[in-house]
Amino acid sequence: MFEGKVWRYGDNIDTDVIIPARYLNTFEPKALAAHCMEAIDTTFAGSVQQGDIMVGGKNFGCGSSREHAPIAIAASGIPVVIAASFARIFYRNGINIGLPLLEIGDDVEKIRAGDRLRVDTETGTIENLTTGDTFHAHPLPGFVQDIARAGGLLNYIRENGGFRHGV
Repeated sequence: MFEGKVWRYGDNIDTDVIIPARYLNTFEPKALAAHCMEAIDTTFAGSVQQGDIMVGGKNFGCGSSREHAPIAIAASGIPVVIAASFARIFYRNGINIGLPLLEIGDDVEKIRAGDRLRVDTETGTIENLTTGDTFHAHPLPGFVQDIARAGGLLNYIRENGGFRHGV
């Protein structure tokens, strides 16, 4: 369960916008977080609080297969990203590092910057505490929740000695 203030972005947020190419020479998460979203929101890195929630429109994370983008978001303190839809490679990269991603389609338009959300990734329930609205995403499959709790795919594999059968 996560609860936090919304940072709201529009459609087609490209990985080049999430973390500009000039910062791809580092893999240090905190260094990436310091430049996250600066191409479109110069206040983000200096103002985001641990537990705040990022909300995007359609095709969030499109563009290159930049693994740095979800790392920068997670290192900024964002525990979950909600969007109308995600680019497939961004979705895989996010899940690989343990960043839960929830799609809610057009309902995303009812969420505004500054709203407070409570998000339950196990049930897919998103409550807008500001407006009283409730939205439903597909809950994350159990094994994806396990990966997120482990802090990413590599940690999950280390902790479990590989994948469980049937996953």
